[in-house]
Amino acid sequence: MDKFQEMKVFAAVIDAGSFTGAARALDMSKAAVSRYVAELEERLGLRLLHRTTRKLSPTTEGEIFHARCRELLDNLDQAEAEITSRSGEASGMLKANVPVTFGLMHLAPLWPALLARHPGLALDVTLSDRVADLVEEGYDLAVRIGQLPASSLISRKLASTRLVPCASPAYLQARGEPAHPRELAAHDVISYSLFASGENWTFTGPEGEVTVKVAPRMRTNSGDTCRAAALQHQGIILQPSFMVGADLVQGTLKEILPGYRSIELGIHAVYPSRKFLSPKVRVLIDFLVEVFAVPSWGN
Repeated sequence: MDKFQEMKVFAAVIDAGSFTGAARALDMSKAAVSRYVAELEERLGLRLLHRTTRKLSPTTEGEIFHARCRELLDNLDQAEAEITSRSGEASGMLKANVPVTFGLMHLAPLWPALLARHPGLALDVTLSDRVADLVEEGYDLAVRIGQLPASSLISRKLASTRLVPCASPAYLQARGEPAHPRELAAHDVISYSLFASGENWTFTGPEGEVTVKVAPRMRTNSGDTCRAAALQHQGIILQPSFMVGADLVQGTLKEILPGYRSIELGIHAVYPSRKFLSPKVRVLIDFLVEVFAVPSWGN
């Protein structure tokens, strides 16, 4: 008899708690279900179920075998779903949540190419720096930057970005360029108030890790405001390379402290479950992995 079918029937009996329930779930006769289980026990030479007129329960061996059957059956279902999703056409509305600045600078220009590649796909993109509850709020996927907390969500790393200390050449000419992180304490600083470390800026250099407490002349919860102030020669900022990379290339901002390196952050695609991943979510993940394989902001 088919071993797979035996496992499927046995698992259904345990899950349903009865032969009748398993027969109903599998659309089989109760006699057929009973026969499959009896022949499985005979083949294994073990009793897998305790049977009474009122109750059916697994033996110790039955519990172990059920756990292994369920694992194998779930893996098979997942494999089939993955193959189906890869071969299926991406279609329908995809709801995504992305950070504001990264979404405007690096994702907004990409959406037309994604839609052109998949004509059946539609997008609902929300830009927010608030950490949304994907399941509760019905998002298919989010892009998140930073260290991810432990959760049941699945993540795929897309790229990295580092925090870059920089200022305008005019500011540095007027105030001098710091040679060591400790000298930042004497400079005008535009501080990003949402940093987990607050006003303690940490760098790694020749002597190891160095942390300096800055005294902001200006504090804001907007990275864009930090950048705008730096471009207007107001002081030194510490902002991600995805935001200031083009400014550094153009020379409107200059990186300081070249012998020291600040924190590196991961850029991740986050989604609720790997199991039964829909084609629309898979094509978006694959698209983002492809696009950010070589980030435009360098490193």
